[in-house]
Amino acid sequence: MISLRPRRIRVVCWASAAVLVVVFALVATSLHGPTGDGYGSFQRGDQLAMVGLGIFGALGILIFTRPRVEADARGVRVRNLIGSYELPWEVVRGVRFDRGAPWASLELHDDDLLPIIALQAADKELAVDGVRALRRLHQAHLARITESTPNR
Repeated sequence: MISLRPRRIRVVCWASAAVLVVVFALVATSLHGPTGDGYGSFQRGDQLAMVGLGIFGALGILIFTRPRVEADARGVRVRNLIGSYELPWEVVRGVRFDRGAPWASLELHDDDLLPIIALQAADKELAVDGVRALRRLHQAHLARITESTPNR
């Protein structure tokens, strides 16, 4: 069983989310007194709303840490930003990681390409090792099919 997640994007997203919350918290602490020439003034609720906006923004950034791919002898499970897929190896024709592509993909027998955002080119060797591991599992599945097919 292999389980892979992107590394670089997770680090960037967690750092960005933390910075966003801190910036919005600092802005919230500076909101006090009158709003300028107008008749309004900043209240405690305005400060809390700014912190809340920072937290919601951080959660939006953290969605990019969601991608994952898990595979075993039975099949492959891909979780992308939106949507998850569980596929048996029987429907997979191959694992592709084309030159210049931002991430790997599964080539299916119905000529569809399913992106695997968890294996990103930005992760360099981690992504290459992940693609190789998926290809080994796929090849093992093909070998099992060949062994179980009677020779004529």
